[in-house]
Amino acid sequence: MPELYKIQPLSKDSGRSHITTLPILLLNVHSSCNCRCVMCDIWKRKDSVALQAADLERHRESIQQLGVKHVVMTGGEPLLNPELDAICHFFREMDVRTTLLTTGLLLLKKADHVVNNFDEIIISIDGPPSVHDQVRRVHNAFATIQKGVVAVRALQPTMPILSRMTVQRSNHAHLRSAVAAVKSIRLDGISFLPADVTSQAFNRDEPWTESRQDEVSLTRDELQILEDEIELLIENYREEIQQGFIAESEIKLRRIADRFRERLDGTPPRSPVCNAPWVSAVMEVDGNVRPCFFHGSVGSTKRSTLYEVVNGDSALRFRESLDVATNPVCQRCVCSLSYRS
Repeated sequence: MPELYKIQPLSKDSGRSHITTLPILLLNVHSSCNCRCVMCDIWKRKDSVALQAADLERHRESIQQLGVKHVVMTGGEPLLNPELDAICHFFREMDVRTTLLTTGLLLLKKADHVVNNFDEIIISIDGPPSVHDQVRRVHNAFATIQKGVVAVRALQPTMPILSRMTVQRSNHAHLRSAVAAVKSIRLDGISFLPADVTSQAFNRDEPWTESRQDEVSLTRDELQILEDEIELLIENYREEIQQGFIAESEIKLRRIADRFRERLDGTPPRSPVCNAPWVSAVMEVDGNVRPCFFHGSVGSTKRSTLYEVVNGDSALRFRESLDVATNPVCQRCVCSLSYRS
């Protein structure tokens, strides 16, 4: 989430890591996706589960008590949920900011719903049009996004529309052309992160095998191309970095290549600065709650409220024992959250 990358660290609570405020909630509202991305397994799910708006009602008091300020709706593809209007209305009643994470393929069809329900849009962009379509394995995906952006802009010209690019084998040489493509369709910014090839996030029942990781990760020759591409990106788009159109600093952009180098060299990976487990939570469509996308569930909201789960014994034990610097999941993390209220 580009906007969230820029916020500074917040010290975690002392004692048993009891959470009194949870500013950010990431809410999975639909399990299915309308893309078939090469670096993701979400689209392989055989079932299709949508969050019901009525299921949120018993969490109203929790959301108010925890002081949730920002809800990021994710999936799958959130726009596939037929109850999305009602879900967004629930949060608008409590004056909670809403962000849509989307493939962008349904923006044209649902532009009015998006404008009426969300404060911000973040679209997954994987490169210039031909590369994006190849990664998404959807014909004319980029052109469809462009039409959707035009439709949204026609209804709400000031709607912030950002993008994020997951860097991997299929697009590692196209960071600069991705920036140019994003500018060409009048988006407000772009962020970059390396592909996750090691965790069990994104509908992976088991961690990827080495051969599957190789399909998405980089060879040494490809890594050199990426490093050269990053340096050219920094040189050619220095003003965009300084102004925040490109969300990452020069240091963070270079760290993208470091992630791939760590795997190739077998060197100990370094954890990013992150306080996600103390300031945010991920609620899955099945009710499971994670401290972040990459760590496992700490409880379920099927029979408990959100407050009860994030302050339950399992969650408390997790936060008490978590040392971000030495935790192996954190060390391999491709994304981080550093937030100060």
